[in-house]
Amino acid sequence: MPPEMDVLEALRILVEERLSGAPVVDQIGNLVGILTERDCMRIALGAGYHSEDGGRVAHFMTAAVVTVDADTPITEVAERFVNSRFRRLPVMEQGRLIGIVSRRDVLKQLAAAWQPDRHRI
Repeated sequence: MPPEMDVLEALRILVEERLSGAPVVDQIGNLVGILTERDCMRIALGAGYHSEDGGRVAHFMTAAVVTVDADTPITEVAERFVNSRFRRLPVMEQGRLIGIVSRRDVLKQLAAAWQPDRHRI
């Protein structure tokens, strides 16, 4: 989503698409922030209880975005999730956003790779 987008429209999109967050990119595709459920909760409270009009996504997004490189090992990504409050991390390749990895994505990969030792009791 662009930083100029109306934040209430962005909130509606996240809710309708059942997304817990989305990257915010400028006109040329540079990652400039992330809009999270936590950010949206503040927006919803402000709009619903304080009659605030909202504003642009840029005013509500988290600008200091923690990212992972595309070649980061899955175990290192899992450690980042364990040691932080993040639910998703933007994935970068050569300085460009190529996707988002979530806690659930990492759990699926780890579960698929895990083979219990059936000989151990």
